[in-house]
Amino acid sequence: MKKLLVIDDEPGLRLMVRAVMEDAGWEVAEAGSGEAGLEFLVHENVNTVLLDMRMPGMSGSETLARILEIRPGLPVIMLTAYGTVGSAVEAMKRGAFDYLSKPADNEELVAVMEKAYEYGRLLFENESLRKRLAAGDPSERIIGSSPAMLHVLELIRQAGPSEATVLIMGESGTGKELIAEALHEASPRAANAMVKVNCAALPGNLLESELFGYMKGAFTGAMKDKPGRFQLARGGTLFLDEVGEMPVELQAKLLRALQERIVEPLGAVRPVEVDVRIIAATNKNLREAVARGEFREDLYFRLNVLEIVSPALRDRKDDIPLLVSRLLDKLGKKNRKDIRTVSPDFMHALMEYPWPGNVRELENVLERALILSRSETLGVESLPPQFGEHQEGTRPAPLGSPVSFGSPQEEVGASSFARVRPKTLDDAERLALMDALEAQGGHRERTADALGISRRTLQYKLRKYGLTKRS
Repeated sequence: MKKLLVIDDEPGLRLMVRAVMEDAGWEVAEAGSGEAGLEFLVHENVNTVLLDMRMPGMSGSETLARILEIRPGLPVIMLTAYGTVGSAVEAMKRGAFDYLSKPADNEELVAVMEKAYEYGRLLFENESLRKRLAAGDPSERIIGSSPAMLHVLELIRQAGPSEATVLIMGESGTGKELIAEALHEASPRAANAMVKVNCAALPGNLLESELFGYMKGAFTGAMKDKPGRFQLARGGTLFLDEVGEMPVELQAKLLRALQERIVEPLGAVRPVEVDVRIIAATNKNLREAVARGEFREDLYFRLNVLEIVSPALRDRKDDIPLLVSRLLDKLGKKNRKDIRTVSPDFMHALMEYPWPGNVRELENVLERALILSRSETLGVESLPPQFGEHQEGTRPAPLGSPVSFGSPQEEVGASSFARVRPKTLDDAERLALMDALEAQGGHRERTADALGISRRTLQYKLRKYGLTKRS
């Protein structure tokens, strides 16, 4: 059963929340102070916490910090009185999941708790799955809790133990090789070698000898037998990276090796049987390459028994904070600099940037920032020039512009907003909100769901940027 802990010094409010949430199928525990709530969390598990901002003794902000120390990743919703919304927004920057204002609307209370529960569940499943996949791989390098990455991890869990040939599609820098390694580690072949070949790194004649090997005397300079990668990977996995770059004439030989499980080293008098599992990867659209005659259709279908798409970073930006945390830990050890925090503006810039180089580019940006930073917190001044170029544009609407709010279902005339190129980080966020509103036809509730935020958070941001409905 879903379990909520309510930390508030008002017994009447705790009673109201208990009644509403128990009717929604939740189990509710209560604590009358921050100290009592922390004591409870030391001994009991909950799925979410509803925490009052203002309490005698330990404040809501102090309690939030302690909760996240005890239970990192636990969704905490801040409960605010009139006039303390600014404090709640600051709490969200420090790790709170969302906030609600007193008196809390019953339907919104349940909706926010359900969203927080789902967020926590996805984090837990992702962590559990990565630990299972990473048995024997202490680096645990597959990072992400977004739906796109959870789908990838589930496919790895299902396909890893099989003998199926897997084709991994995705842009450069998205971690295709990590997925291949995870598939190998999850397979019965994990005790044997995983042999890798970059098909784009060698010309056709050298790639052929690397894959299939040759015999002594097969050509001038062949002074001894050389086993190919197929033979070296016997009993294990052969990873063909950038398989879309393989010359067409060599593709026929690869197809035969896959179909008949034999290879013919150059100069050999008889074929050699091989026992390997094939995992291939490419940043090309192989369907289009087949249509252009650049890739054999029969080889494409032979490789594509199971397809895994490694998502671009711009399509899973919710993973950026987790990636930043893990990468800073790794890069800090590498460069002997212990920097674990970033400024809100720095994180905002990372979230708004389109990341053409994906996770590989993110790692490079973080390493550069870490090396150049003179403080214990990474700031926007340590970001490379392209981030400034990405934010160029004109000034947003004044923050004090009036805004009117109706029901959550009211539609906002998003297409009527003036379009400007972003100059500052606030400009970029304002433009992103405008794009999201327009994509959802101005419908606030759908826009909030699409952005992964609550309706109240969306209302705050609309008010902040003066995105009013125009008559």
